[in-house]
Amino acid sequence: MSSIKKLASQTIWYGLSSIAARFISYLLVPYLTYKFTESAYGEMSIVYSFIPFLNVIVTHGMETAYFKFGSKENEEKIYHTSSFSMMMVTAIVLMALIKFSAPIAQLLQISAHPEYITLMAWVVGLDALATIPFSRLRLESKPKKFAFIKIGGILVNIFATYYFISMLPHFIQLHPTSLLATWYQPDWAVGYVLLAGIVQNVFVLLLLKKEIGALRFSFDFDLWKQMMLYSLPLILVGFGGMINETFDRIMLGWWAPGGSPEANKALVGIYSACYKLSILITISVQAFRMGAEPFFFKQAQMDNAPKTYARVMKFFVITLCIMFLMVVLYLDIWKAFIRNPAMYVGLSVVPILLMANMFLGVYYNLSIWYKLSDKTMAGAWITILGAAITLTINFFAIPYFSYMASAWATFFCYGTMMYVSYKWGQKVYPIPYATKKLIAYFVITLLLYGLYLIIQYFTLNKNIRLSIASFELIAFIAFVARIEKKELKLLLTPVANTN
Repeated sequence: MSSIKKLASQTIWYGLSSIAARFISYLLVPYLTYKFTESAYGEMSIVYSFIPFLNVIVTHGMETAYFKFGSKENEEKIYHTSSFSMMMVTAIVLMALIKFSAPIAQLLQISAHPEYITLMAWVVGLDALATIPFSRLRLESKPKKFAFIKIGGILVNIFATYYFISMLPHFIQLHPTSLLATWYQPDWAVGYVLLAGIVQNVFVLLLLKKEIGALRFSFDFDLWKQMMLYSLPLILVGFGGMINETFDRIMLGWWAPGGSPEANKALVGIYSACYKLSILITISVQAFRMGAEPFFFKQAQMDNAPKTYARVMKFFVITLCIMFLMVVLYLDIWKAFIRNPAMYVGLSVVPILLMANMFLGVYYNLSIWYKLSDKTMAGAWITILGAAITLTINFFAIPYFSYMASAWATFFCYGTMMYVSYKWGQKVYPIPYATKKLIAYFVITLLLYGLYLIIQYFTLNKNIRLSIASFELIAFIAFVARIEKKELKLLLTPVANTN
């Protein structure tokens, strides 16, 4: 149980940084939906949907390989080798993006702004330079420094975005003959958001100067080959994951039944804004991944590792269920973060996406079996299966059902991946999950939401709905606390400082 408490303590800190990282999206949702039209917001979403694919290429599985090898062998040598590998790949990708910016912009239906691709290239490149230094902080269990740098970068991004979109135009109006006025472009909204991302990444690299300064030109080719053999399947996992996570925005831009490219971008904007309301689940999953991946590799040497993984899964599922109820039961409040009421038409996707991301969270927890057993190709096949489901449903259904097709595609994709990973993993690396109890928690959560929908149908009084929502949430938490009383008592016992 002490190992779980250590994971919980670290996850809280990683959670703070993840909350900050995701909270920028959340804080900027009301701001950007107010400042941007649906079409402009959709254009921004399409651009940012392409970035994760580039991140998969530039990282090429080195982050996970660093945890795998760095927890067992000469961490210093692995740190230098993985960093050098990532720098070389990043340089190649950066040059390719700049050279082919025009055709890529045309592919993404933003041909009027090929410079967005160049800016995006620098966002990706600078972010890649910080990946392995951040991973070292995680492997060395320094969650406080990790969180401080992440949060600092986010605050810089928020300020830079506000400066470029609100403060700079006001300054230009007051000083139309200034040097900035000759540079400023009023129709460059998405470009300024990307520029803010570049400013953020430069700031983060400055804060990581100690870790970056420790890098040496030391490249072990034999070690690199071993790392690449391990990580290559993870590239397929990464590509499949990005297809499942973000490619639906790009496909909506291509095939949505809007009638014109601008109308399709508006539908993408509506879908993307409402997608942000599933952020609580996403935060929980991201925080878990940050804390759990290095923890799982270290814990693998312990005799009681499978039981520990099972306990982690149980508390993780409980957290996801609570997060789900906190969003769907208070959707009347959460929707206020979208400042453009025209986007409320897409709120029906929120419960579907929340459940989909719950499945994804469970899948990430389950995926430890193929990482620990060096069967990363299994993860690739599972993710490819999910990507095939995503592409198939979106291809056939988007022209008829627009973004609802994308939401259900995400649901079935992650649900299938979760189920297959569980069945396959129990044969290769059996873990004694409390499967029936976890399913029961999921079912009870959905029943509470179903009951709330029935009550909502019969009353328009917002105060009554909120009161019922609060009663249901408190009742669920009390029920779980009673069932898990003994383990919660052990889990909540103070743990030693892990930093």
